[in-house]
Amino acid sequence: MSKKSKSQRKVLTTKNSARSNSRRHKEYFDSHEVYEHDAHHVSDHRIRLGLSSSSVSPMTVEETFTQAAKHGYDGVEIMVTHNAETRDVDLINGLARDTGLDVMSLHAPTLLFLPRVLHKDHWEKLRITANLAREVNAETVVLHPPFRWQGEYALGFVDGVREVSRETGVRLAVENMYPWRAGLREVQVYYPDWNPLDEDYDDLTFDFSHASTAGMNAVETVAEIFDKLRHVHLTDGAGSLKDEHLVPGAGTMPVAETLQYLAKYNWAGDVVVEVNTRFVRRQSTREKMLADSIAFARDHLGLAEAPPRRNSHSHTRTSERGPSTTDGPAGD
Repeated sequence: MSKKSKSQRKVLTTKNSARSNSRRHKEYFDSHEVYEHDAHHVSDHRIRLGLSSSSVSPMTVEETFTQAAKHGYDGVEIMVTHNAETRDVDLINGLARDTGLDVMSLHAPTLLFLPRVLHKDHWEKLRITANLAREVNAETVVLHPPFRWQGEYALGFVDGVREVSRETGVRLAVENMYPWRAGLREVQVYYPDWNPLDEDYDDLTFDFSHASTAGMNAVETVAEIFDKLRHVHLTDGAGSLKDEHLVPGAGTMPVAETLQYLAKYNWAGDVVVEVNTRFVRRQSTREKMLADSIAFARDHLGLAEAPPRRNSHSHTRTSERGPSTTDGPAGD
């Protein structure tokens, strides 16, 4: 039986609580030792480490592969945009072959500034993205929940996502977002919700920066969605109103604790670095951010041995309640 959506009972605006929630969660993790420093946890299942094209400047397919290969990532996530290369199957497959990297996922063009990329009909946009994913051997499409003003697409989103996934054979992993702010109020612009926990999705993506902006407790959230969690966007946030996408460890989120939790309870999935490097002036600084991010992931997932060698030179196209870290996820 499908889980009944709670969205019908939610109002358009609510009292702004994200900032106070963020402070409360930070105080908890500051005063309670959650991370197990004397233990080495590594999942029995494979966890691949990927690099999102949104972490690379310029945000091109080729540069994404180049940087991922250089820093020892297992694969890439390509955000489909206005740039034709992001949907060029031959180019993507060629770069994957040349570098030995996996195309782990595509990010569907469901962002606010990409309303007509691929198709003006939102369901066709998702179908086209899912079919592109099949052509480049990507297992997952990451997508945002719709905006309230997107009509029938928004109203039928939960069931429609499941239908497109079954039709194409590709996982559509819906990503947690955050409420928008208007003075002292939070505006619920996403429908059914910015928070996917209340909806009957089969597959989910967890983003640390979005969770920070929303004032979520990352460890508790991941524990609650563990069985549906397929994909993680590895980043950080400091609890501001902005979607910051900091290098993991540079913010206030319990990112290390959450990764260790995933390793401890034998999670299987993909962790994709999605950090903001657009305003970094020096290439060396940008590359250090990407290197530090994968090192952070390897360390806290228990994978900190020597990274795989890649052919980076092979082409020239250049809460008040504490998180449950001992009981494990439901059904464990």
